[in-house]
Amino acid sequence: MTKGYWVSAYKEISNPEKLAAYVELAGPAIIKAGGKFLIRGIPAETFEHGIKERTVVVEFETIEAALNAHKSADYLKALEALDDGAIRDFRIIGGIE
Repeated sequence: MTKGYWVSAYKEISNPEKLAAYVELAGPAIIKAGGKFLIRGIPAETFEHGIKERTVVVEFETIEAALNAHKSADYLKALEALDDGAIRDFRIIGGIE
């Protein structure tokens, strides 16, 4: 089975308080849904058109698990808390077998 990954590259954080509220709710929601954080933080360096802003990669056992986590009630509460506090490029993608 192909693992599923959340890849979130922040383009801009306009409200650090909303981001903090999101992080407080999102972390436990993601872990509860079976997610494992692989990357979380500011890049050491960027190249090409990279933006030196928060980047997060979360691994799930399957793509379906990744999709379900994003739709979960707990994670939706986290998204409500984030609201317009950040602009992100968020993707769910399958791993290479």
